[in-house]
Amino acid sequence: MSITPPTDYEQQLVALRDYLMRFARLQLRNEAWAEDAVSETLLAALAKPQAFQARSQLKTWLVGILKHKIIDSMRVRQREVMLDTGSQGDSQADPLEHIAFRTNGHFAEKPADWGNPEQDLKSQQFMAILDACTEKLPPVQGRLFLMREWLEMSSDEICKELGLTSTNLYVQLHRARLRLRECLELNWFAR
Repeated sequence: MSITPPTDYEQQLVALRDYLMRFARLQLRNEAWAEDAVSETLLAALAKPQAFQARSQLKTWLVGILKHKIIDSMRVRQREVMLDTGSQGDSQADPLEHIAFRTNGHFAEKPADWGNPEQDLKSQQFMAILDACTEKLPPVQGRLFLMREWLEMSSDEICKELGLTSTNLYVQLHRARLRLRECLELNWFAR
């Protein structure tokens, strides 16, 4: 019995596994569930390699598959998912808000000129820094932000899945966006 060496496609899948695991862990908050979702994603990619027609990057295509696997997992396990909101409630203000805003709700300082955001979005370096900034978000904010922006779930779906009020969701998303803005201004736009 001879063993066939892995193809270039299979090696690329293996190389992207760690990235997919980080993404799944952040969303599912359970190592076993994340492993299941990533395994199902890789199995789907291996079962139908012809479905990847190189219209996008392999990583982008796999994340698209993983998004669906994560949503399916969340729906199946919706009663088991616990969201630890910690000691921060809606009534407690985030210290970052006091720094970033005046009492009238306007920015304390005018936001930095970000140049041409469309061009920067295409930059792989920018995406790497955005990914790092997203990972530095507090766990609850990171999860909600990715559910909304990456998984493209509606606010109603997120609230239903996690048992949140829409007010709490909007507050957490607002805080996440503030932190991302601060991180991007420090690590990307301040260059």
